[in-house]
Amino acid sequence: MDINTTAPAIARHEILIHASSEKIWQLLTDIHHWSTWNPAIAEATLEGLLQPGATFRWKAGGTTIQSTLQEVEPHHRLSWTGKALGTRAIHIWILEPQSDGVLVKTEESFDGWLVSLLKGMMQKTLDTSLQSWLERLKQAAEPSV
Repeated sequence: MDINTTAPAIARHEILIHASSEKIWQLLTDIHHWSTWNPAIAEATLEGLLQPGATFRWKAGGTTIQSTLQEVEPHHRLSWTGKALGTRAIHIWILEPQSDGVLVKTEESFDGWLVSLLKGMMQKTLDTSLQSWLERLKQAAEPSV
């Protein structure tokens, strides 16, 4: 699965995290506990098992989002599609082990009538959100010094 490269809003960001892919994967896939390390997420609930086709509902930025897992490749790749008012999203996480940690890449596309109407604002929101999510993931995954 890939993001929609023709969508009005697209973002791609990455960060090197000095932790194991197992630790990072655990944080990313423990959807019920996203809010404990990412304050932008008010709540999140996975309905069923962590597998393609499973749905989860979450609230971020005051918006309730319904998402469906599309790919679950342990310690490597996680993707989902989501819907919220006037917006469709495709979100992908990729973990690439490096000699000094894990390069975590995330990319997302937004499309729909609301995104087309508010393209500039939605692009900024998407970029800010992904950058913040990566920084919070890094803080949660890296051992404290």
